[in-house]
Amino acid sequence: MKKLLLTTLLIIGTAAAQKADTVRIGIFPNVTHAAGLVAINQKLFQKELGSGVKLEVRQFANGSQINEAFAAGALDFAYVGPGPAMNGFMNGLPVQVISGAAKAGAVLVSRGDIKISGVKGLKGKKVAVPTRGSTQDISLRYILREAGLRATDQGGDVTIVPINPADMPAAFAAKQVDAALVQEPWGAVLEQQGAKLVLSERQIWKGGNYTTTVLVGNTRFIKDNPKVTEAILKGHLAGINFIKKSNVLAQKALSNEIYNFTKQRPDQTVLFKALARTRVGWDIPLDTLEEYAQLNKEAGFSRNLPDFDQFLNLDLLQKLVK
Repeated sequence: MKKLLLTTLLIIGTAAAQKADTVRIGIFPNVTHAAGLVAINQKLFQKELGSGVKLEVRQFANGSQINEAFAAGALDFAYVGPGPAMNGFMNGLPVQVISGAAKAGAVLVSRGDIKISGVKGLKGKKVAVPTRGSTQDISLRYILREAGLRATDQGGDVTIVPINPADMPAAFAAKQVDAALVQEPWGAVLEQQGAKLVLSERQIWKGGNYTTTVLVGNTRFIKDNPKVTEAILKGHLAGINFIKKSNVLAQKALSNEIYNFTKQRPDQTVLFKALARTRVGWDIPLDTLEEYAQLNKEAGFSRNLPDFDQFLNLDLLQKLVK
């Protein structure tokens, strides 16, 4: 009897897992998350999920918050930088990358009232990044090292200050920091408010051919809900195609979603510049991702390199894009 009851419970549990009625997805109000923002705004995820599954969108400001949400079991999918995704994975979080979302899309800018000429000009300065261990934090440490500089927590004299991207314009206005390495549209927003471009998205690393944002999923959810996972991936790819087909409509969708999250509406000029600096797409240059993992280790955010066979789960993506 007990064996029969256990078998029945397992069948019920499996059936329930295969019929998730809610999907929770995390995202930032950044142009580097454009594929997801557009898919949300245009209801492309919901179209693929159908009427039987509800999409819950949860806003986050940085990758550390995303990892905390996965650790708490509060997310099924999320758009996030490869840095936090790698570190979360290596710290035991049940997450896997299921698609790329954007490359480049981050710039180094300085306050307009001070003169910073090149990376060497950051010596003795305070530089904002979205969060400790973020893709931008690791990128900043790399370009500092290439210029013969180091962060203060590594014995140097460049102070790295974690600030949520949407709060950076206020931090610049209050002169709390001197510069920022930040994702779009916030780099373009800062420029509009008088900041000066120090390094473009192409000058940060690899000529801009490096992954800035990936789509990750909860490993167990992916396994238990293959149809829902496929629907999320299809909505993601539809968002990418929407952006590629119409820059104007994509700007409008992004403007509306960023405003919904932040109550700040980037104007058309800002969004045009931000999208031009961001390469929205599903592909991931694996060689640069592996090199990025090495940079992550050298920066001190991990002791090891991730097992990419476990960290990446791209089989379904590759079937969908054929």
